[in-house]
Amino acid sequence: MSKSTETTTGEQLQTAATLSEALPYMRRFNGKTFVIKFGGHAMGDERLADLFAHDVVLLKQVGINPVIVHGGGPQIGHMLERLRIQSSFVDGLRVTDQATVEIVEMVLTGSINKQIVAAINGAGGCAVGLSGKDARLIEACPLQRTTRDPGSQIEKVLDLGFVGDPKKINPGVLEKFGEAGIIPVIAPIGLGDNGETFNINADTAAGAIAAALGAAKLIMMTDVVGLLDRSGRLIPHLSPKAANALLKDGTIEGGMIPKVETCLATIQGKTEAAHILDGRVPHVLLLEIFTAHGVGTMIRND
Repeated sequence: MSKSTETTTGEQLQTAATLSEALPYMRRFNGKTFVIKFGGHAMGDERLADLFAHDVVLLKQVGINPVIVHGGGPQIGHMLERLRIQSSFVDGLRVTDQATVEIVEMVLTGSINKQIVAAINGAGGCAVGLSGKDARLIEACPLQRTTRDPGSQIEKVLDLGFVGDPKKINPGVLEKFGEAGIIPVIAPIGLGDNGETFNINADTAAGAIAAALGAAKLIMMTDVVGLLDRSGRLIPHLSPKAANALLKDGTIEGGMIPKVETCLATIQGKTEAAHILDGRVPHVLLLEIFTAHGVGTMIRND
């Protein structure tokens, strides 16, 4: 047998083994809903975005109902720079005035959302884009943040403008989409009581939508491999108790704190598990969902 034949046979056996490993997970998750937050480097990388779209279509074809929530911070920043609109941030949140929120909505719903929808449809799926304002999907209120003056120690409320917090999720439209075989792609824009437009953090929106749908999984695609211990090693599995301990001792820090807090809040309800994955890894969704070892961090109740 030639080397080329041996290589081909080895590849075929590996493919067969992969499919065999995936089959029990396909059966287990058939009919389940996964809310996937798509963000980070993968959104700006054409190849990774295309692979993501194909993977989402595959999930749908094996009976899983994917619901996509996307971010767009870098793209919003670039547009604001082009229009010479200054931005400021508080605790990683963009202070959003009326002019800024109009740009945010334009970029998220008019550009990024449609690109993701087109990619999924191009991969053979049936995706429809919407924002939280459509069908009153995300009813929002102003997000409250406080700070303490270092001199007087007086606490004051910060004005973040049109930065919102989900107050109520109305998932009926998403449930109808799922029944019709449609993949929803959601821009994290919320609707205020008086018709205002609110910019909502995509992680927060994804967590709230997952909780409202009773999704089996919340999956966050980021630019890190997952949660790391103090030695820099990946933590593949965590209980809520262990995750809270890592938050308390400072092992989890910076931008990972709100992500983990969202994961913990979401799995308090019907959501079985929350995952933090590296979106820079090709086919990371399939590797995490359909293999025994996974590739990121999963937080779930014991």
